[in-house]
Amino acid sequence: MLYGGEASQELWREARWAFIHGQYVAAIMLSQALAEQMLAAYLDVDTHADSLPSRVTFSETLKRCVKRGVLSEADANGLRELIAQRNPLSHFRSIDDPANLSRRVLDTLEPAEMHLRRVATSAIGTAARLLALPAFRLGS
Repeated sequence: MLYGGEASQELWREARWAFIHGQYVAAIMLSQALAEQMLAAYLDVDTHADSLPSRVTFSETLKRCVKRGVLSEADANGLRELIAQRNPLSHFRSIDDPANLSRRVLDTLEPAEMHLRRVATSAIGTAARLLALPAFRLGS
C-alpha cells in the first residue's frame, strides 16, 4: 500500500524496528532510503510528471516533488538535512571534517550514542511526516 511497494514497506518496518532497539545509524539510513524510494516511486507512476531517468538522484527527486506540489520546500529542506546527517555515516570523512562523527563528539563533548539518538529521532520523525502527507495517506 506504499509507493515503492515491498521495498518501501520493509524500509519503514526496519527503520522503526532499528529505532526502537537503539540501532540509530540503521534507523537514520533506512529512513532516508524510505523517503527516496517512496518519492521516486510516486513520481514514476504520476502520469502528469516527466519520466524519471532509470537512476534518478535524490536531489532531483526532491526538486521534482516540490515542483509537483507533493512536498513543500520546508519538507524538502527536512529531507536535505536528513541527507546531510546520513552522508557522513555512509561516506568517509576525515577527522578534520566537521561532519565526521568523531569530530562532532569532540566538538560537543556529547557521547556518540546521544548524538546518533537525536539524529535518528529526527530521521524517523521525518519519515513519519512524509507518510502523513496527503499524497501518501491511505484512503486519500
